[in-house]
Amino acid sequence: MNLSGVLFFPVTPFDDNGALDERVLAEHIRQGLAHDPGAVFVACGTGEFSALSQAEHALAVQVAVAATAGQVPVLAGAGGPLGAALEQARTAREAGADGLLLMPPYLTQGSVSGFISYVTAIAAELPVIVYQRGSVVLDPATVVELARVPGVVGLKDGLGDIDRMQRTVLAVRREIGEDFMFFNGLPTAELTMPAYRGLGIDLYSSAVFAFAPEIAKAYFSGDERLLTEFYAPLVELRSKAPGYAVSLVKAGIRLRGLNVGPVRAPLTDLTPEHEAELDTLIKHGLSLVAA
Repeated sequence: MNLSGVLFFPVTPFDDNGALDERVLAEHIRQGLAHDPGAVFVACGTGEFSALSQAEHALAVQVAVAATAGQVPVLAGAGGPLGAALEQARTAREAGADGLLLMPPYLTQGSVSGFISYVTAIAAELPVIVYQRGSVVLDPATVVELARVPGVVGLKDGLGDIDRMQRTVLAVRREIGEDFMFFNGLPTAELTMPAYRGLGIDLYSSAVFAFAPEIAKAYFSGDERLLTEFYAPLVELRSKAPGYAVSLVKAGIRLRGLNVGPVRAPLTDLTPEHEAELDTLIKHGLSLVAA
């Protein structure tokens, strides 16, 4: 698997009854595909992975595979308890997904060898990108060991420890080679991409692509004005309440005209005041792109 370009993480839309809205999810993905993402990552963090039932997870992957129709790779979120992760992996494989973004195991803290066994079992179903965040904090030697596991193809970093990542990249490139993928998975990753590019990491997940692909693509093409005038204020807004990293995205999509519904508990939607701030910020970002 060789990913490139801006990576698209769609939200999971819910209808007025709180059920997954298949039609809106398909439309959301089709709208994103019009802006040429490098891949679609469905039912992941932005897609409220932790709030989905197993049946909803399987349905979201089916919709994504059908909507993309082979235009770009589709990867699905998986993780938590091993049994649940294996079921998610199997249903994603059966739906035609190309790989998995592997979230941390739930609560249980094991040894390094235990985590490697966990990853190995899931990677037997589909290629896996390991997500380093929360309880999963990996040293360079462990990442090298993971990179040797058949089916483990990459590491997404959600920690932001630049020293650790530099040592990890150097170790993997020395021991494994250039094919193993790294990408920046911090919220609003664009703001930290200058630092990650210094490490040789060019891939990143773009939450902004989900609601303002024009802005995300303009930044990807080198419009540095957007860092100061759009992304920095967006990060300030995101920091005003826990969970806003997802709530902002859903609000942004609604503001752009597609009703994807609210977020699920324990997340909360934006306050009217914060939604108005987001609306103003999106309009300003789009005006910068147009100019």
